[in-house]
Amino acid sequence: MTYRALRTAGFQGRVHLPGEERYEQERLPWNRRFDPRPALVAEPTCPEDVRAAVTVARDHDLQLSVQSTGHGAVTSDVGGLLLRTSAMARVSVDPHARTATAGPGALWSDVIAAAAWHGLAPLSGTPWVGVAGYTLGGGTGWLSRKYGFAADSLVRAEAVTADARVVTADLDHHPDLFWALRGGSGNFAIVTELTFRLYPVERVFAGMTLHPFERAADTLAAYRDWAADEPDESNTAVMVMRRPDGGRVLAVRAVWLGADPALKPVLEAAGEPIGGEMREMTFEEAGLALAGPPRPPMAMTQHIELVRDLPDDLIGALLESESEAVEVRHWGGAMARPDADAGPAGHRDVPFSIISAGEPADVGEHATGGTFLNFLADPGRTASAFTPENHAWLVQVKKAWDPDRVIRAAHAI
Repeated sequence: MTYRALRTAGFQGRVHLPGEERYEQERLPWNRRFDPRPALVAEPTCPEDVRAAVTVARDHDLQLSVQSTGHGAVTSDVGGLLLRTSAMARVSVDPHARTATAGPGALWSDVIAAAAWHGLAPLSGTPWVGVAGYTLGGGTGWLSRKYGFAADSLVRAEAVTADARVVTADLDHHPDLFWALRGGSGNFAIVTELTFRLYPVERVFAGMTLHPFERAADTLAAYRDWAADEPDESNTAVMVMRRPDGGRVLAVRAVWLGADPALKPVLEAAGEPIGGEMREMTFEEAGLALAGPPRPPMAMTQHIELVRDLPDDLIGALLESESEAVEVRHWGGAMARPDADAGPAGHRDVPFSIISAGEPADVGEHATGGTFLNFLADPGRTASAFTPENHAWLVQVKKAWDPDRVIRAAHAI
């Protein structure tokens, strides 16, 4: 019945039902910890397809969810209508305005390649994740200390609302919706197009070096002290990773807008590299060098905590962790200095994040209780990704734009 209703409503894209091979492929997110089973999967090709799907979802009392790459999945929902937006992947660049426009199925690799032709770059992270989910969740990437969150660069969004209207949201049109979309998640409307600023970045000094684990404590202490004066042109992290043989290795990662990464105190503490390199490269090359090739779908558990400092006892606890990997990242810079009209993304005054894979790192009393939406895998902690004031406003925007809760986002507001 719902399949027929979609076609009657004018839906032109492909529709997949349980039991079909394509359904089994399209329903799954990238993170195979989760096993959603929607009532059907539909692949829209244009805003009118999305509008038809919203109409059918409302008429048949179905919750509507959206997935591109599926990196943001945090639940195994059953029932409802899943929109798989991979077919809406158009990307265009306006080099004069220094903006890019991308559909909800576009990957950052698509935008990076298109912008590079004009000597420009987006505020992207891992190249093989989706533009829409990353931006709606805030988006912190290689250039964010210099230029802010990806959500801060958003200048316009086209979206289909829960009552099946196609609207354009920006500072002058539907400003409450526009504010919520800039880091507040996909709870409020189904995005069909995003336009965001690009920046004059062609080449960077970037890479990752590997060092003996025995240097980890000194390196993290040096990183803590150096980060207090880290230039905005720098984006860095220090990681401890477990090797396949059970041993551990220290890693230092950096992207620097300039020829000298100014990382000398941290690299001296880390000692002579045992692998990896840092060198000058294009921004496109940096994304591939730091993220590696696209990872195949896998089951992954991730945890994030925010901390205000890295005292010695916390460093010790991180190094005793049973986690597969622990990353300490310094935030701040432009992310901590938002414009007055910035959206609700993040806890901008907290300087460090600790992200762990597998077993959670024991941060103890040092955790602020805050998180960041893009890295948050626990839907029970969604409110912790925002300040209390911003979360309260997001609740009001949800009530205004989707009072019947037609749209089911990974992190429910």
